[in-house]
Amino acid sequence: MESLRKDIRYAVRMLAKNPGFTLIGVFTLALGIAASTALFSVVYGVLLRPLPYPKPSQIVRLWEVDSAGNRMNFADPNFEAVRSQNHSLQGVAEYGASISSVLGGTQPTRTMIASVSRDFFSVLGVQPVLGRGFAPEDQRFGAAPAVLVSYGYWKQYLGGGPDLPAIRLAIETRPASVVGVLPPRFRFPDEAEIWMPRELFERLPSRSAHNWHVIGRLRDGAALSQAHAELSTIARRLKQQYGQDTMTTDVAVATLQDSLTGRVRPALLILLSSAGFLLLIACANVANLLLAQAATRERELAIRAALGAERGRLVRQFLTEALLLSLAGGALGVFTALWGVNALLAIAPHDLPRLEEVSVNLPVLLFALGISVAVAAGLGVSTALRATSGSIGNALAEGGQRHAGTLRSQRLGRAIVAGQLAITLVLLVGAGLLGRSLLRVLSVDPGFQTERVVTMDLALPGTFLNTEKAPRAQFLSELFARLRGIPGVEEVGGTNALPLAAGMADGSYVLMNPEQISPHVRDLIKRSAEGSLESDQALVNQLSSFFDQLFRDPTHTGEADYAVASEGYFRALGIPLLRGRLFDDRDTRDAPHAALISESLARQRWPNEDPLGHSIEFGNMDGDLRLLTVVGVVGDVREASLEAPPRPTIYVNYRQRPQSTRTFSVVLRTGAEPGAVISAAREIVRQLDPSLPPRFNTYTRVIAGSLESRRFSLTLAGIFAATALLLATAGIYGVTAYSVTRRTREIGVRVALGARGLDVLRLVLGQGMVTAVIGVAIGVCGACLLTRAMQSLLFGVTSTDPLTFAAVALLLVLVALLASFIPARRAMRVDPLVALRDE
Repeated sequence: MESLRKDIRYAVRMLAKNPGFTLIGVFTLALGIAASTALFSVVYGVLLRPLPYPKPSQIVRLWEVDSAGNRMNFADPNFEAVRSQNHSLQGVAEYGASISSVLGGTQPTRTMIASVSRDFFSVLGVQPVLGRGFAPEDQRFGAAPAVLVSYGYWKQYLGGGPDLPAIRLAIETRPASVVGVLPPRFRFPDEAEIWMPRELFERLPSRSAHNWHVIGRLRDGAALSQAHAELSTIARRLKQQYGQDTMTTDVAVATLQDSLTGRVRPALLILLSSAGFLLLIACANVANLLLAQAATRERELAIRAALGAERGRLVRQFLTEALLLSLAGGALGVFTALWGVNALLAIAPHDLPRLEEVSVNLPVLLFALGISVAVAAGLGVSTALRATSGSIGNALAEGGQRHAGTLRSQRLGRAIVAGQLAITLVLLVGAGLLGRSLLRVLSVDPGFQTERVVTMDLALPGTFLNTEKAPRAQFLSELFARLRGIPGVEEVGGTNALPLAAGMADGSYVLMNPEQISPHVRDLIKRSAEGSLESDQALVNQLSSFFDQLFRDPTHTGEADYAVASEGYFRALGIPLLRGRLFDDRDTRDAPHAALISESLARQRWPNEDPLGHSIEFGNMDGDLRLLTVVGVVGDVREASLEAPPRPTIYVNYRQRPQSTRTFSVVLRTGAEPGAVISAAREIVRQLDPSLPPRFNTYTRVIAGSLESRRFSLTLAGIFAATALLLATAGIYGVTAYSVTRRTREIGVRVALGARGLDVLRLVLGQGMVTAVIGVAIGVCGACLLTRAMQSLLFGVTSTDPLTFAAVALLLVLVALLASFIPARRAMRVDPLVALRDE
């Protein structure tokens, strides 16, 4: 310990003696450690930190899988079969979530409501902190709605009082009693604030109605592979038993944590790797600084060795100095990471899962400490071994401090710089590929206009009964009429699925010839639309059997997205009409139901004929079995994302099929200031229905929101690449300047013997260019291998895009040339008399 104290005191004196070197080293290491620590805090919080439930590794997510390998939500009958027939899961539960308008609190709210089946909370291991959970009498069809609320909702909107029985909410005008409050920070699924029993809603007997997410908990001792094998057996048995009635051929199983974070895992791991590369570049810079310092201490080390100091003792001294330097850099890096994490959370995409789990906590601090110690060990050992490997005699000889180990240290320094350039090239290529991808995405035509468009999102009550459908259509028509009266508003429309904001529902449709439908079936369809079949299960079964047979003919069926829209929707967004007509006043509720189809659907189903007048059955989407007649073809719209190709889409009229308008978005094309339009629209909604809290946005922000993940990745990659470029530039400059300083006498001799300034410039720049070219060549080879891992993040460019590689390589060569030119000019001005006299 006494020896250690001496080493520490001596290291402190040495670092204090060279404040410039110390500050640069600490700052450089802090930069790399801060970036790594901040990114690790995000990766740990999102990907690595266990879910906040008991035995979280036993909680799994289940999907049905079709013959093409596509994952689907569960249909009620298939879920019930899995729940009753499996032995590897101790509990299985359905759940789903959607936005609803809620009254009864301090103000109307747009709130995420989750519907969860029995065993949902036992699967997660969550119990209310106040009140009770759902009782069996709450979990049955037709029961009086009882709900659980989140801790935050209870505090913010319900006053935080203990008298829960006194609280009455109205969810979509349906009264509900609050029976319990769930623990703080519990918001699963989908940031839910209120939970109600799934059993309140009708069970759907169809095995093709894939509506529900499913989670389960493995029994103690059961493995994930064991559960998958058993569930696959159940799925195959269901397929054998029900044949065409079920699409399911398998069941996929994954841990809940993987299912929540799998989408963002590749991007976060690539960003963490980028931060690691930046740390390597920072370490390389500090290594060069330490080598330069060690070269100036060769005489000191030789004297200590001549006086009896062992090599291990000298190595320990360098380790101590490197440890102090690294710990100081680590401490500064952690403080910088605290700010960095807040900055990351501020720019992180809103759909990044588990953001609330991200913080600089104990595991993150241990990670930073581990990095600091590892950096210290690497820098200390490498520097010490190089510094103590020379000859004592040479070091003690006259002028030895200028020449001993010069070539060796310079070569090592240039090798380190070449490595820096190689890593920097990889980071720059990655950022360049992401940047080019973003430009390609932004150049994609979404199929509609986004400028000067205001959006208004509404969460409306469900229209499950026929008596509720006409009032809903009337409400929307009145809303459109009043909004058109706002000064500056040019067009108003609406849809239940706003492109790039809310995903459209999709399903199977069938092409039909109305003449093939018998009068008896026509009567059944009409009575079904009127709701008069609900009490006659035999007739319902007849109708279901008829359509089941139709959907089994693959030549007449297809998959398409489904959207409810108004006529003004297409004009407001500038979606072109290519053939036929748009919806209009002729499309009343009692008129034949009209449909608009997208260009891709027309091209897919009617490539060589006119689709107008053809009939489509798409009643499995909204329960209305009346045929749709194609009256128009509109342009394709990129609905899911700008990167995904347009999907075939069928649009229905809101007046004829208002049952799917539970979530509805109004679009207003305006030439006025958005703020004034929003204020007027909010007042109109308040007058029509004070219980509806609208949410407003502009479509340009909607587009920006759809690109948040890509911008986040590009921003971080760009910051890391730019920082790496600065560090690499500093490294090239430092090594070249150090080389010029060490070779002052040689340059003086060359000039004395007749060398011109251009010869000296060529000599210095040549060495810098050789180093740069070697580093760039290594970097190009490494980037060709490493960028393949980010192919899933790219759009419109390949991972080996030659333009990006060439531009980055040229940039690095030019930067290296500039960094070498400054010390080279100083070398040109060396006075041979001064240089030789100094030597």
